[in-house]
Amino acid sequence: PPQHTPYLIGVGRADCTGPPADVPMMGYANPQQTAAGIHTRLYSRAFIVDDGKRRVVFVTADIGMVSQRLRLEVLQALQVKYGDLYRQDNVVLSGTHTHCGLGGYFQYTLFMITGGYMKAAIEPLVNGIVKSIDIAHNNMKPGRIYRNRGELDDSSLNRSPHSYLNNPEEERRRYKWNTDKQVLVLKFTDQDGDGIGMISWFAVHAVSMNYTNRMVSSDNMGYASYLLEQDKNPGGLPGQFSCMFVFCSLFRPCFLSCPVVLFPKCFPFMAFTPCVPLCTTMCLASGPGEDMFESTRIIGHNVYLKAKASTCKPALGHSFAAGTTDGGGGLNFTQGAVEGDPFWDGIRDALLGPPSNQTKECHHPKPILFSTGEMNWPLPWHPQIVDVQMITIGSVAVVAVPGEMTTMSGRRLREAIKGELESEGTLKDMEVVIAGLSNVYTHYITTYEEYQVQRYEGASTIYGPHTLSAYLQKYRGLARAIAQDRVSELPAGPQPPFFTENLFNFVPLALFDRKPENMSFGDVLEQVYPVYRQVGNTLCSSGSTDKTFVTVEIFDNRTETWEVVHNDASWETRFHWLKGSNRESNATVEWQIPPTASAGSYRIKHFGHYKELKGLQPVITPYEGSSDVFAVTASFYYE
Repeated sequence: PPQHTPYLIGVGRADCTGPPADVPMMGYANPQQTAAGIHTRLYSRAFIVDDGKRRVVFVTADIGMVSQRLRLEVLQALQVKYGDLYRQDNVVLSGTHTHCGLGGYFQYTLFMITGGYMKAAIEPLVNGIVKSIDIAHNNMKPGRIYRNRGELDDSSLNRSPHSYLNNPEEERRRYKWNTDKQVLVLKFTDQDGDGIGMISWFAVHAVSMNYTNRMVSSDNMGYASYLLEQDKNPGGLPGQFSCMFVFCSLFRPCFLSCPVVLFPKCFPFMAFTPCVPLCTTMCLASGPGEDMFESTRIIGHNVYLKAKASTCKPALGHSFAAGTTDGGGGLNFTQGAVEGDPFWDGIRDALLGPPSNQTKECHHPKPILFSTGEMNWPLPWHPQIVDVQMITIGSVAVVAVPGEMTTMSGRRLREAIKGELESEGTLKDMEVVIAGLSNVYTHYITTYEEYQVQRYEGASTIYGPHTLSAYLQKYRGLARAIAQDRVSELPAGPQPPFFTENLFNFVPLALFDRKPENMSFGDVLEQVYPVYRQVGNTLCSSGSTDKTFVTVEIFDNRTETWEVVHNDASWETRFHWLKGSNRESNATVEWQIPPTASAGSYRIKHFGHYKELKGLQPVITPYEGSSDVFAVTASFYYE
């Protein structure tokens, strides 16, 4: 039986989806990938732990990564509500790294190119994160924390084995795989042992939903959370469960942890030729499912079952523009480029100016495509003040890394931190977990050896070849302060800027909506069939909700009322939004009927708002539409 004093533990979850239409998505940097519907809703999940001496907050949100602007706005909101209780030093904000969440929440120029800073996109994120912390704060109770770890195979592969092989052989021999298979779990219970939440970290990229998808989606990590929350909270709709679970994509990028098991091939002309070591724009990985929805389900299900150095001014290399096996670039760049291209360098010099000799020498052998650290119009293109943070929860150290680390980088960092934490003898058997995509986004962090190869990840290591060494130094200092109980003596460091001017937005404002003559908003364009059979292999839930674009409802003959069994947060539903001409839009709702669906009479409803001009003032009006009633039965034959 546990002999330690109980922790105070609070968990909270809140919706942070935002507007799922016309907003650019964040992850693939594809300007054509704008939101047009909902695959699954996005949530922020907060965990607060107080050991009697200090309190820490760990938040993970279904977004690509946490931007510095988002972190600053959340901290401002928390300061207004809680004063100095939740601060920069004890709040960690992390992203699950879904590439199908909304963008528009960055303040640095590079990240605003595909859409800009959008108040309508960042407000739901700030509100959702703060609300999840509010809920956790208001529900704190004495409890216990348990940890466990294991290995999960067949759910990831190495995206750049060619770079990995450039690490020292003696170091590689220490590890069985060239990807990190470890799963680490923290389980939170009350004093009676009843589960109240769980955090699980696994090194896999949340890119099962590929760059052709335009529906907002939490991807494989979100699906893993969805499965476990449904498993532990039977009879509830997503987002309303009492017990909360979160799966984090850990610290490794797809560099060495792609969520695919089929190796990348060159398309379309060499469909059976592996495109390794060099990757062009025609290279694409896939799997393990037949399409991205099936791949997301499989990876999420697997995770669910296994539950001092001198850095450089930031710059991106030529291989950055080549893209990855998750989604190649659209131009004739190739990975592994260690020399510049006169054509593209000439265009860069004419438009943006050449990089300085100092920056070129510092980043060698990276051929610089964009010297972002020397580009400051209309705003700086990359952050030059970066947060490093670490929190401890009992014998677990959570390292908040502001970027994506390769497998070997993460191994070196984790080993260094563990050594420092245990160096004084007061902390023993420490477990170190690296939570990537936290607090501010700075692209990738490779080892010095991997950097020399200059594949996508090396080209995206923006602070140069000694980036990892710099992080090792900083995090060792944090770990040493924790081990020596001298955290209060650490300097806070410089504050990052909070820009208020020159924030731009390329997405045009929707002035008003129109409808065809003789029709109303919410009218059904294509009706359902009268009878359907159950198919598929997913789960069913029931309950009610008051915030959704879609409901699937069954008629209860006993009460003669309609009961909601699915909403747009359910895995079984898909909500597609299509922007039409003349300001007219159509929505398509799909329900993948699970085998557990009860036989009975159903209807599908859609809820939304439209904008019209009355005089010169925009007026927003709610609407809803409903399908005809249809039957779900085990057979198409009537009895």
